[in-house]
Amino acid sequence: QLIVASLLSRKIKSRLLLRDPSKAVSLFGEQVDDILEVRKGDTRNPNDLDPAIFKGVTHVICCTGTTAFPSKRWEGDNTPERVDWEGIRNLVMALPRTLSRFVLVSSVGVTKYNELPWSIMNLFGVLKFKKMGEDFVRNSGIPYTIIRAGRLTDGPYTSYDLNTLLKATAGERRAVVVSQGDKLVGEVSRLVVAEACIQALDIDFTEGQIYEINSVKGEGPGSDTEKWRELFRAAQIS
Repeated sequence: QLIVASLLSRKIKSRLLLRDPSKAVSLFGEQVDDILEVRKGDTRNPNDLDPAIFKGVTHVICCTGTTAFPSKRWEGDNTPERVDWEGIRNLVMALPRTLSRFVLVSSVGVTKYNELPWSIMNLFGVLKFKKMGEDFVRNSGIPYTIIRAGRLTDGPYTSYDLNTLLKATAGERRAVVVSQGDKLVGEVSRLVVAEACIQALDIDFTEGQIYEINSVKGEGPGSDTEKWRELFRAAQIS
């Protein structure tokens, strides 16, 4: 929701893939079709992913997911295996080979799912299946960037008013820590994750890279591309 709101605020033409397209109105209100197109599709079902859906698409951000432990969100076969592994595999296989960038939201700890405390989070396989999804993306040949988020904070956001969404804040935790090597343990604002995904789309040296991201107290980069370039670059150097 935050990613789409940010893209709309930038007047970037977007195509939204939803299991239930009618939810787009409740999420974003009435939008002009030439700015936001909505398509029906379920990544768990390969037959839903008609190549025509992706015609003309140059960049994709994938932020699908479910809960780590059994919950109401698992109803209808919405499990980590179906969403984080099979769904990612199906989506990547359906994407055009001409894609400029695929950004995947994943999770910190995916390389340590057999170690404490991550093994507790992975009791039902969520980290294992996210790692399998990551590996499929890495080996697909599609230009990619993977953003591994810490524990998500803020939200969920119920307003569909774009101005309200974009005025949401992460409180005092607006500063951003970016790392590599699956070393981070901590939290991250959903707002920060959304901005990181959008920034990674067009920063050339983030291609083929995996980053972990947390939020900490302090002033953050906001939507300043140069500050994000510095954060991503510093993570690769360290």
